[in-house]
Amino acid sequence: MISKQHIINRFISYVTIDTESDPESNTTPSTKKQWDLANKLVEDLKDIGLEDVNIDEHAYIMATLPSNIDQKVPTIGFISHFDTSPDFTGANVNPQIVENYDGKDITLNASENIILSPDYFEDLIQYKGQTLITTDGTTLLGADDKAGITEIITAMEYLIQHPEIKHGKIRIGFTPDEEIGRGAHKFDVSKFGADWAYTMDGSQIGELEYENFNAAGAVVTVKGKIVHPGYAKGKMINSMYIAQDFINSLPRMETPEHTSGREGFFHLHNIKGNVEETQLQYIIRDHDKEHFEARKKVMINLTNEINTQHAKEVVHIEIKDQYFNMREKVEPVMHIVDIAEEAMKSLDITPIIKPIRGGTDGSQLSFMGLPCPNIFAGGHNFHGRYEYVPAESMIKAVEVIVKIAELTAKK
Repeated sequence: MISKQHIINRFISYVTIDTESDPESNTTPSTKKQWDLANKLVEDLKDIGLEDVNIDEHAYIMATLPSNIDQKVPTIGFISHFDTSPDFTGANVNPQIVENYDGKDITLNASENIILSPDYFEDLIQYKGQTLITTDGTTLLGADDKAGITEIITAMEYLIQHPEIKHGKIRIGFTPDEEIGRGAHKFDVSKFGADWAYTMDGSQIGELEYENFNAAGAVVTVKGKIVHPGYAKGKMINSMYIAQDFINSLPRMETPEHTSGREGFFHLHNIKGNVEETQLQYIIRDHDKEHFEARKKVMINLTNEINTQHAKEVVHIEIKDQYFNMREKVEPVMHIVDIAEEAMKSLDITPIIKPIRGGTDGSQLSFMGLPCPNIFAGGHNFHGRYEYVPAESMIKAVEVIVKIAELTAKK
């Protein structure tokens, strides 16, 4: 039996270490503070008894749980990331424990009247009676993906303590900088040496995902010309107005707040500017590869159209692909999804098989030769003050990892 308090204590010890990544940095990891948790994880992996524990110069961590059976079976892996999103502060995380949740509003911060309400976040209701770990309303929690790390380490500890559970060789991988799209960039798939792996990076209990967005980032730079406003007629070019034209020319209903399922979007996530220059930062997402390419073409055509209207280049766009839909790499080896589905069902967990409206390290790793579906880690409302995770979901995730290891050895 996995101790609830044990898993809560481990999780809190991780989320209270600030590991926010930085998209503006060119180093790996992108922030020095990620080393604080990385080094602790190395010690924790050694303490529970894993072998071949190592960390490289970029803070990628790998470890091994040796096989305890004679026959040769596939080597599987479990992977999570230890950075947190730069979208919302992860400094000074102060977790709150809500025992036996009563299904009503949870006051995260009384002084600022920050309320976690099931009227707004309907998923809360399904966890009535459980133990929730929330924020104090001023930071994110870090369940994305320190819940995954907690679950993997706890599952390995459990397998070590229960040698009667037979399993093959298991590899563990923890990565920095996933939240800024670089988690797999320097991951050594050959060194990892697994036949396939699972990222423990999903949300609610039961999630099992093997398809994700195709993703790109776009930086749109608009050039203007500043002159004294009193003498500006016919001379001033206000880059902010041109930027506004660009924004308004994209489909307004094809944004994150208006789409779901496999529907793609254009997401303007940052603006900074003045009369002389305005920069727009977009992310482009679509599950369908053809639609994804069409979205990029829409933005390029719009850029050209505005430049034609002004009879010179006032808008410059730079688009960079970030990752692709792992479905094409996982479908040829669907048995790895089937094993995870069987594991959940055997534990009375209803699998929720659906596309990820985002990406994980697994999407990039799949294209690097390591097929890598994604499994729930249990958290909700990632990247913000309303993030929470039920302790019972983390326990179930541990049980799923253990069962996958057991089932793989029997196949």
